[in-house]
Amino acid sequence: MQRLSTRLLMTCAAIGVAGGLVFVVSGYIGGAISATAPVLYGVIIGVYFLPGVVAQALLRRGGVALMTGLTAGLVSAAFSPQWFFRYFGAGLAIGLLQELPFAVSRYRVWKSWVFFLAAGVAGVLFGGSVLVALGLEHFAPLAQIVYIALFVLSPIAFTAVGRGVAAALARAGVGRSISLPVDRRRTDAETRA
Repeated sequence: MQRLSTRLLMTCAAIGVAGGLVFVVSGYIGGAISATAPVLYGVIIGVYFLPGVVAQALLRRGGVALMTGLTAGLVSAAFSPQWFFRYFGAGLAIGLLQELPFAVSRYRVWKSWVFFLAAGVAGVLFGGSVLVALGLEHFAPLAQIVYIALFVLSPIAFTAVGRGVAAALARAGVGRSISLPVDRRRTDAETRA
């Protein structure tokens, strides 16, 4: 197993703590939306994708989305213990969903389209499971379409925001010595050598 540097762990922790504070605010906003217009809840679900996207886009290493998602979940649970399982579960589930597409390439390819595809697929899976858990019979067909569409579009939009934050952090020098290249696949010339 590859050793994790203290610098990598501290960077993930800082991103996770910042994400956890955002989760707390979004949790209260989400509660208000759920009480007044539950069909629009998907608008804020993309917030839960931020810590993982920032960590992955900045560091381009395996496991960082899961570490930051879990950290964000634990930090937000400290501020809102009544929602411990909601925050912890969201951090775990979304962190795992964000890791899967990059794990397929054995964490060698970090192209932007993979981030957006992963966000869209995770939005469909997450939105569909929440809609089924709430009960499809409670929503009209048009409301179901709007609900799923928001669960897909919100993670994609917040993925763009997270990639922007990661780019700004990289320009500021954060993660310079611990981030890896975008594409680490071997070329034909390297393979023959």
